[in-house]
Amino acid sequence: MEVAPSKLDLSRSERDYEQAQHSIPGGVNSPARAFKSVGGTPLFIDTAEGATMTDVDGNTYIDYVGSWGPMIFGHAHPEVVNAVQEQAESSTSFGAPTEIEIGVAELVCDLVPSVEKVRMVNSGTEATMSAARLARGYTGRDKIIKFDGNYHGHGDFFLIGAGSGPLTHGHPDSPGVTRGNAEDTLLARYNDIEHVRKLVDAHQGEVACIIVEPVAGNMGCVPPEPGFLEGLREICNAHDIVLIFDEVMTGFRVAPGGVQERFGVIPDMTCLGKIIGGGLPVGAYGGKQEIMDYVSPVGPVYQAGTLSGNPLAMRAGHAVLSKIQREKDEIYPQLEDYSEALEKGIQDNLDALGLDYYHTHVGAMGALFFTEEKVVDQDTAKKADTDKYAAYFHALLEEGIYFAPSQFEAFFYGTAHGEAELDETLKAQRRALKKIH
Repeated sequence: MEVAPSKLDLSRSERDYEQAQHSIPGGVNSPARAFKSVGGTPLFIDTAEGATMTDVDGNTYIDYVGSWGPMIFGHAHPEVVNAVQEQAESSTSFGAPTEIEIGVAELVCDLVPSVEKVRMVNSGTEATMSAARLARGYTGRDKIIKFDGNYHGHGDFFLIGAGSGPLTHGHPDSPGVTRGNAEDTLLARYNDIEHVRKLVDAHQGEVACIIVEPVAGNMGCVPPEPGFLEGLREICNAHDIVLIFDEVMTGFRVAPGGVQERFGVIPDMTCLGKIIGGGLPVGAYGGKQEIMDYVSPVGPVYQAGTLSGNPLAMRAGHAVLSKIQREKDEIYPQLEDYSEALEKGIQDNLDALGLDYYHTHVGAMGALFFTEEKVVDQDTAKKADTDKYAAYFHALLEEGIYFAPSQFEAFFYGTAHGEAELDETLKAQRRALKKIH
């Protein structure tokens, strides 16, 4: 993708990117960082504090990526920093149980409606993989249903694309994923409950679980249509299927108890991550006691990890979750107010120029699509003008605003974003829009 030269001095980021490609595939350790969707050179970040971050060239930005979600209280929050520093002095890992794991587990169980027991892991991918395996072991069934456009990490049975027909099996989305994995994964259309019913009816007694991003965050931020989550719950109840909410992104971000609290639909299992590590690598899966007791060493389904529940991540997570528990009555109304003000301001700016768009937000996450059509699933998301989004992204970057470097990623904000950040963001957006209009 051709990108106009930036007015920013990114010379050091450019040198770092060139150097990194000699030792790291593509120069990045996760594809989302490569700017492939918007073109140009990825920023190499030096420091961050509160709602801002500064790159290696000294450019400072108001940050709407927030490490892709965990920075609900902003970067380098003092309570998190102190917790990590104190733990590091006692060692970063023991490979043995610690009391802080109990504290984090109890906070998760207290805050998330579906979770009676929880197992800590090291990433969202590990959480979703483990949850699906547990559902299969618990039900004695092999097939899973996932939704086109939902991302559950890079486990083999999640990297599956749509098949050739509406009720066919999926096909591998990546080399290295076997046809055997694809045979056990069924693809449904997001927000299409009738399609889910047809899939289940066509595979009676074979489906172990339905896993869903209850608010999609990996095709932009796409909320569930009315009745969609309720319909999934009804289908799972009727067919003894385990309903799994992947709340790695939405957990503690759209409400203290996640999407399930906000919309009042309770899954059988929940996958978590991001916020429960305070920015450190972490994941978790939990749910009903009868299901979770199927996990080793209590039950027969094996899952293990040397660094699972490591004390550094648990100390950071405990600082974040305990703050949420203490201050949730103030935190979430504040986030809602910012969300609504940001959305209104963005829409006013776009309307003033007569641009076609569709904007969404749920809690402290949102998305902007340059499209005339309402976005409800992968197909409608793909109709958005990605070239216009790329131009918009770079124009914002030049104005000191860092949004997601892809049309199909959500943006995030937290309590560190206040009136000053809101005012500067909307002023910068007006300037950026004039550049691309």
